[in-house]
Amino acid sequence: MSRTSKDAELARRLSRRNILGVAAGATAATIIGTATAQAAGRDHAPQGPGKGHGHGHDHGHGHGLGKGKPVLPPGRLGIQLYSLRDKISTLGFAPVFAELEKYGYDEIELAGYTQGSAGPITLAQLKRLAKDHGLNPIGSHVGYYDDNNPGAYTFAQNLEKVLDDAQALGLKHIGTASGPFRYGSTVDGWKRAADDFNTYGAAARKRGMKFYQHNHAEEFSFATDKPKVRLYDVLLAETDPDLVYLELDIYWAYCAQFRFSKRADGTKAPLDPLKYVLKHPNRYPLFHVKDGVRDDTTRDGYRMSDVGDGDIDYKTFLSKVTNRTHHGRSYHHWQAEHDNPVESLAFARKSSEHLHSLREGRCGD
Repeated sequence: MSRTSKDAELARRLSRRNILGVAAGATAATIIGTATAQAAGRDHAPQGPGKGHGHGHDHGHGHGLGKGKPVLPPGRLGIQLYSLRDKISTLGFAPVFAELEKYGYDEIELAGYTQGSAGPITLAQLKRLAKDHGLNPIGSHVGYYDDNNPGAYTFAQNLEKVLDDAQALGLKHIGTASGPFRYGSTVDGWKRAADDFNTYGAAARKRGMKFYQHNHAEEFSFATDKPKVRLYDVLLAETDPDLVYLELDIYWAYCAQFRFSKRADGTKAPLDPLKYVLKHPNRYPLFHVKDGVRDDTTRDGYRMSDVGDGDIDYKTFLSKVTNRTHHGRSYHHWQAEHDNPVESLAFARKSSEHLHSLREGRCGD
C-alpha cells in the first residue's frame, strides 16, 4: 500500500469511530484468530506523564480530527512490538503487521526477533515482511549484560553479534531497556556503566547506528553513596552525547516524578521529564508513548492504560518537543506501548487513532 493510499485509508478509518473502539478491536481480533493476552510482568526490564488532568478519559487532548496542525509528525508513529507479543507468538508476524499497516503505523520497534513467533523466521524474512507492510524497523531492545553467561545475547557479552543482527535488519538505532545498574547504584558504579555505554555507542556508530538506553522509573532515583545526586544525571553527564542516546519512556518518567521529586531526607528535588528533553533534544531520538491514570494510592502514582485513556497530556508533550526543538518534527520517533494491554490489537488501534487525532489549537502548545 502506498503512503498516499495508506493515509487516505487511515483518514477514512479515523472518521468512522464506530469501527475503532474497544469493541471493534475485539471483533477484529476475533476475525484473525487472536488468543487471550498473556499475563505478565512489567516492561522488558526492571521498572521504574504530564501533570494529571483528573481521572476522566477526555482531558481536552484534541479528540476528533478537528482543525489545526497535527501534533503527531507524519511518518513518525511506531509501536513497540512487546505490546503485541501475545499475538505474534500465536499468529506470527505477518497477520500482526497487516493489522498495524491498516491502523496507520509507520514504524516498529523490536523486542527480540522472534518473540515466540508462530513458526521460524530469519532476519531477512523479518526485514522483508516489515517492508511489505510499509513498516520501518526503527530500533530494537537487547539486554545490557548477563555476567553469569558468556554466551548471553547482550551488549556486554556479545556486542558484535548484537550489532551484526541489527545491521542485517537495517536498524538505525539499537539499544537496551536494562537499567545501568550493572555495578550498583553508586555514582562510580554509574560512571562505569556509562563507560560501557560509550563503548557500545562507539561500536554502533562505526556501523551507522545509534546506541540508546530506555528508562524506567528507577533511573531517576538517587545514588546510594551520594543521596543528593540523581543517577539519571550521572548517566547524562558521563556518556558522550555523540555516542549514547536515550529513549524516554514518558510514562515511567512521570512515575519517577511522583516517586523521586523528594530525596530521602525530605528535601525537594524537582523532576520534569519534558524539561530533560527540551534541554537535550538531540539525545532523544526515540520515545515510548505510554499512558496512565493518576492514582496516588499506588507506588508509581499511575495505573497504566491504553494511550488516550489516561491522564498524560500528550498533546502538550508532543507539541513542545516537536515545535520547540531543532528539527523536532523530523528527528523524533514516537513508539506506542502498553506492557500488558487487555486486548493488544485494540490497544494498537486506539493508540493510533488518539495520536493521529491530536491537533494544535487553543491551548497555545
